[in-house]
Order: sequence, then C-alpha cells, then structure tokens
Amino acid sequence: MHSPHDPYVRVRDAREHNLKGVDVDVPRDVVAVFTGVSGSGKSSLAFGTVYAEAQRRYFESVAPYARRLIHQVGAPKVGEITGLPPAVSLQQRRAAPTSRSSVGTVTNLSNSLRMLFSRAGDYPPGAERMDSDAFSPNTAAGACPECHGLGRVHRTTEELLVPDPALSIRDGAIAAWPGAWQGKNLRDVLDALGYDVDRPWRELPAAQREWILFTDEQPVVTVHPVRDAGRIQRPYQGTYMSARRYVMKTFSDSRSATLRAKAERFLTSTPCPVCGGGRLRAESLAVTVGGRTIAELAALPLTELAGVLPTEGETAKVLTGDLVSRITPVVELGLGYLSLDRPTPTLSAGELQRLRLAKQLRSGLFGVVYVLDEPSAGLHPADTEALLTVLERLKAAGNSVFVVEHHLGVMRGADWIVDVGPLAGEHGGRVLYSGPVAGLAEVTGSATARHLFDRSPAPVRRARASRGTVTVGPVTRHNLRGVTADFPLGVLTAVTGVSGSGKSTLVGEITEDLPGVGRLVSVDQRPIGRTPRSNLATYTGLFDVVRKVFAATEQARERGYGVGRFSFNVPGGRCETCQGEGFVSVELLFLPSTYTPCPDCGGARYNPGTLEVAYRGRDIAEVLDLTVEDAAEFFADTPPVTRSLAALLDVGLGYLRLGQPATELSGGEAQRIKLASELQRGRRSHTLYLLDEPTTGLHPADVEVLMRQLHGLVDAGHTVVVVEHDMTVVAGADHVIDLGPGGGDAGGRIVAAGTPREVARADGSATAPYLDRALDGGTRR
Repeated sequence: MHSPHDPYVRVRDAREHNLKGVDVDVPRDVVAVFTGVSGSGKSSLAFGTVYAEAQRRYFESVAPYARRLIHQVGAPKVGEITGLPPAVSLQQRRAAPTSRSSVGTVTNLSNSLRMLFSRAGDYPPGAERMDSDAFSPNTAAGACPECHGLGRVHRTTEELLVPDPALSIRDGAIAAWPGAWQGKNLRDVLDALGYDVDRPWRELPAAQREWILFTDEQPVVTVHPVRDAGRIQRPYQGTYMSARRYVMKTFSDSRSATLRAKAERFLTSTPCPVCGGGRLRAESLAVTVGGRTIAELAALPLTELAGVLPTEGETAKVLTGDLVSRITPVVELGLGYLSLDRPTPTLSAGELQRLRLAKQLRSGLFGVVYVLDEPSAGLHPADTEALLTVLERLKAAGNSVFVVEHHLGVMRGADWIVDVGPLAGEHGGRVLYSGPVAGLAEVTGSATARHLFDRSPAPVRRARASRGTVTVGPVTRHNLRGVTADFPLGVLTAVTGVSGSGKSTLVGEITEDLPGVGRLVSVDQRPIGRTPRSNLATYTGLFDVVRKVFAATEQARERGYGVGRFSFNVPGGRCETCQGEGFVSVELLFLPSTYTPCPDCGGARYNPGTLEVAYRGRDIAEVLDLTVEDAAEFFADTPPVTRSLAALLDVGLGYLRLGQPATELSGGEAQRIKLASELQRGRRSHTLYLLDEPTTGLHPADVEVLMRQLHGLVDAGHTVVVVEHDMTVVAGADHVIDLGPGGGDAGGRIVAAGTPREVARADGSATAPYLDRALDGGTRR
C-alpha cells in the first residue's frame, strides 16, 4: 500500500482500448508528456485511464441525485491507480461553436464586463440600474428585438433567389429551393394553387412573383402528383413555403453546415438598422463606462481594453481589477489582438485552445492533474514558446501537468516523458519508456527518440518548377485587407504565419471558379461520420465491395441473400435486438449509463442467418473486425478491395479495423482516411488539394508518411497547398507564402513569398528564424 503522499501516480494493469496490461509510474508536480505514433495508445493511457479514473472517483463523492445531471465517463479498464489527485481535462473539442459563442463567453470576460456596466456604469438621468443580463445579447432582457442579439439582419432579393429569370419554375428558376423530393413538392403545390410553373419566370406577373418568393402565408392544398411509369402515387396534402421563408428557416434552424452555407448564398447581411450592430436594446446601449458603450468596449483588442477601464470608485476598481487579471493570461498567450465580440467560429483551433488554457490559469486551482490534449495544435513555433511558459506556471502553482503531445519542442521542455508504442493499434499499447527526457535517447525501437534527438539538416529538395499560377484576391475578409496571392501550380506550397495572421482565411478563398484550379479537393480534419454506424469501411466504399463478395458466395446465392443482407444498417441481415449497433445501453440511474454487448448477437451486429455465410472461413462480422493490414492479406486477390486497402496502408493506417466506428477516430486519422479515399481514385486530370494543418495530431514519424503521399500527388502532376506550422514540412515545400507579421490587426498581409531558403532570410517574418533553424538542422518543430 502506497502512502497518500506518494509523489507518483502509479497505474497498474491498464487495458483500455489497445493497452496491453500497462504498468507505469509518473511523478506528480511535473510537466509530463505522453507521446507515441498516432494510434499507439497514449490518449488511452492519459485520458481513457488516468483522467477517466479521476473523474469516476470525483463522481463517487457527489450526491447520487446530482450524478444523474452530469455526463459521466465509464469506469476505465485498469487494475489499480494510486496517488491520483483530482483531474481537469482540456481536450480539443471539434464541435462547431455557434455564432453566439465569442471570445468573451469562452473566457468568462463578458460576464465581468457586464457586471462592470451593471454596477459601475454611467446611466442616463432618471434611468434605473439594470441587472447584468440586460447587457448580454444572448438574453431576452438584453438582446435587440429586431436582430435578436445577432447585430446583423439577413435579407434576400428576387435577384438572389432567381438568378436566371429566363427559366421556368419547373426548370429550376428558384435556385434557393431544395433539390430532390422537397423541391418537387413545392413546385407541385404551386401548380395545384394555379400558378403557371412552365412559363419563363420573367413573364409571370409581378404580383405573382412577389407572392411566390416572399409570402408568409402557408396554404395547404391537395396535390395530385404526375404518375411515373410503374409507380402509383396517391394524392396528398402539401403545404407551401415561400422561397424567402425556406431560406431563412434553413439558415437559422438547420444543423447541417452544408445546408446553412447554401442558404447563406441567397442572403445579404447588413448591420441591424435598430441597434447599429451593437446587438443590445437601446436602454442597454445608453449606459457607458469611460464614455463608451459595452458594444464599443467589446470591439476593442484586449490589449487596448485593459488600458481604458476605469479605476475611480471602489466598485469600479474591484471590477476592473478582476477584468485585468482575466485579460493578462490571454495577452500572455499571444492573443491580445482578439476582441471580446470576436465570434468563436472565426477562431483557429490553436486560438480556441489557448483561450481555454488562459481561463484555467486564472482559476487558481492547486494540487490537481491537468490532462491536456495536444495544446500545441495549430500553434506557430513562436506561439509554442508562450505555451511552454504557461505549462510551467500551472506546475509552479502546485499542479501536475500531463500532456498528450507530438510537438518536439514541448517534449524537450518537459520534465518527464512517457513513450507509448512501438507502433499503432495492435502493434502498440506498451510503454517503451517512462523517465526524464534525456533517457529516451537510449531506447532502441522508439520512433519518438529517432526524431527527438535528430539534429541533422532537413534533406535538400530541389524546388519543382511551377506550371503557371492561380491568383487569389484582392481579399478583404477578417484581418486581410486587399491581399492578393499567387499560388504556383504543379508544386507543393506551404502557407505559414503565427496564429491569427490570416492563413486559413486566405486559403479559404481558393475556389474551383478561379482560372487554373480545375478540380478542387479540400481535405480537413472533420469527422468522417457522427455515429458509430459510419466507419472506415463505409466511408471508403470498401464495405460495398466486401458485401458484394459475400453476396456472390455459393451459400448466399443458394439462400437468395442479396448485397443488402450484409448491411448492419437496414432490416434483413442485421440483429434486430440492437438494430445493428452491436451493443445495448443499460441505464443505471445514479451511475453512468453503460453499454454492454448485445445479448443476442454478442456484438456481431448481424442475425444468425447472415453469420452462417462465410467467405474463406470468416463471416461478415469477423471480416469487419480485421485490421487494414490483415485485410490486405485476406483480400490479396480481390483488386477493388486491395486498391482501397493499399491507399490506407500508404497513409499509415494499417492498424485501424475495417469496422472501426467514426466516433473512435482522431482528427488526424479522419483526415488521412479522406486522403486515402482520394488516392485510391487515381485521378488523371489536374486536381488542387487543400489541407489545413494536416500534421495536427500526427507524430513526426506519421508526418513523414503523410508528406511522402503529398509529394507523390505533386509528382503525379497535381497541386498541393498546405497551411502549416511544422517547420520540417515547410522546409520540404517548393514554395512558401508567409503571412503576418503578427496576429489580428498586426497581421493580414504577405510578409514573404518564395522558396523556403528565400523566406528563411526574410526580414520582419516571425517564421523566418524557425524555418532557417529547420533548414540548417536545429530544432525543427
């Protein structure tokens, strides 16, 4: 039995995911980095085991009734953990934040500023003091009634809704309407209401055009659909919705980013005529502090805001002191250029992660374990130095900092390193080393050691010659002011710059409409699916081929089983007890809901009849359980399958199972699956590939694999543009476009453009010294 003051967190027999009965001791009160190649098991150890157990113990101390209100992670598969303090997790949240979320709401700075206006603001004569809610655009008490607190109003016009008036309604004149059945339904309803849907739009009377596009009425009418050959279609009651109503409803209510973006194309956005973009009611905007409204203060960069807050009067002094103490860590992390009203969706992942870190710095917690998920993600090397200072401050305040990380600079700055591996998936799950960083150099077989202690210069790559250029701009958006950039074709271009310098904004302006682009493919890190029903095999199209292979077996043909029989998403072949999920949820009231394998299919997802059909001795469930590596051997003589599997192996994903649910994949894995899907298509025509920070979440060994593929695409005649912070990648590019020199208003212009050597010598570039070091063999990341 260890002493309660044991200076180590001791983990025994950890079996979460691919961990193979891991035993490891990690000291408290240090910055400890957990590292290893993607899929090696480091997150399973840090988050799935250490953090999950700390959470479980905390919930044990909470009243049973209150536990029902908290989302609980299940108990981890671990023998024992001793010396474990309470834990705070800072994971990368990939969910899209709403437009009402801002820098102020993420950091809680908005609450403090509202309190300042409520308690110490200058009110008009005779006006009553208002509660702090009256200064929030997100409450009924404060929001402007015209724009509902958004600050802008969206309008539409006939020209936007009907771009080609020569078309008839049946031929698609109303471009804003949905496609497929929903659009056909609206046309049929109009037809039933007596409107001529076959006449060119411009020939319809003005009053009819106005009603069709803008009415708020929603008449219901009986529709007699035109009968298709061989299909009986009965009359039904159809409801009409005008084009404007449809667009506004989709834009405000739809959860689909694609549908919202489509609706936005038919809208113009202007400042609200009532509040002038201030987002608040008139009585709230009449209150000032230092002669400025809360909307004016919220629009200032944080560095400027800290300097204009009032210090006269006891109440104002206390509230200003609180505000400044909250602003300070945000500025220290290099985010002083942000304003409180900056919407969160416009922030990069790196900016968002650092805002959450700044909030933790202010919390003043002591004696806890902070478990951080790649805090360097999306950070320029210049910003990473500020991050290391913050991690040291968390440690100095009496906390332990456990960081899951791939960044070599963060590893070098740590006190302790836990290297998990040696490879990914089934070939990983073991702790290769746990100790001071220098000791890792002695560990043979560690992919981390090979990169961490390598000081050799970046390999010299002769820059490829471009075959023309794609010109973007002039772009005026966010902090870009009339910026024009030339992207060379047929080469690999890296776009660099500190966080917030405008990289993603500039690259986002590359569209298929630009001369020279041809086909455009954007490969991002968004999930390949949001439910466990979406998996590696379904996304890549592999599952379709595998199901055809099973349907073609003699056994399946004898029983009359078609391809659909082998899908777990539709009735027929799936297990109906679990609806093809493979597990059932068990509600335990005061304890976390737990998932157990389905009692009927045992987790196989299919019914007994389907599982009786075998191909080369394996049923469909067993095939889905194969890793990509094993499946490549199993299907060696099935060309359509081997092509997909070879592409997945080429991007280093041989350890994933074919049926691995999309919800279990990291952002880096999702991105490489998308890239593999593209590679297997073997496009011959020119394609421009856009990748926004493709090395995020990747170990340096995985970065090598990824870059081999990207250079292969360029060698095949395509163009690749990457937004990147990894100087190893930038050093190997043909062309570099560096934005800056700073973030926010201090950035937004092209500081340098040219070969990596040319940019490394540029004056006034924050990237230049780090790129120069990478080219000459110094610290690369």
